[in-house]
Amino acid sequence: MIHVVLVSSDKDFFADLASNMGKNVNLNISRAKSGGNALSMISVNSFELVVTDESLSDMTGLKFVEKLVSINPMINCAAVSSLSSEDFHAATEGLGILMQLPPRPDKIHAENLLQYLNNILNITNRTN
Repeated sequence: MIHVVLVSSDKDFFADLASNMGKNVNLNISRAKSGGNALSMISVNSFELVVTDESLSDMTGLKFVEKLVSINPMINCAAVSSLSSEDFHAATEGLGILMQLPPRPDKIHAENLLQYLNNILNITNRTN
């Protein structure tokens, strides 16, 4: 089972992504309404993937990722960002973000993210 937490102040923001990810029977999707709420969840629960919105009620998505990395540097994270890919890379260098997602991720983005995550988890499981 892959445990995912979607972080967004807008409960409908990840609707398409969540419904497409939810079709995967090996996923357990949780939601957090703020960065602080997500950090609390992550500190007591095990998640394989965190997907954060660009702007949260208490911080930016990138600030959330910075805090997340200090709590669990090995967690897989995808972040929504409207930055160009070059600017996103510059802003997130060293944070280990798995993937940049567009402001309204859809089915294709969910499929690509899950495929990428599955590849990483398979490689990790083979080396353990």
